[in-house]
Amino acid sequence: MNTMTVAQQIHARLTERLQPTALKVIDESADHAGHAGASASGQGSHMRVCIASPMFTNLSRVQRHRLVYDALQDFIDQGLHALAIELI
Repeated sequence: MNTMTVAQQIHARLTERLQPTALKVIDESADHAGHAGASASGQGSHMRVCIASPMFTNLSRVQRHRLVYDALQDFIDQGLHALAIELI
């Protein structure tokens, strides 16, 4: 059984896949309670990712975002409703 929060799981996944030089994952789900896509637990449905990675070198903003989305696709498939990406 996985005891990590969704934010911790996302952090681990992005660390593994994108080898970031800076990474912060913030669960903003509580701020969206009662909104569309909010989870009953108030966690794991609305996430903000602040990330820098050498894998982003020479890629457009859209391509960088696509790498993040691709790395997290199974989270999206499992109910991650909103993902804000800040490239740093």
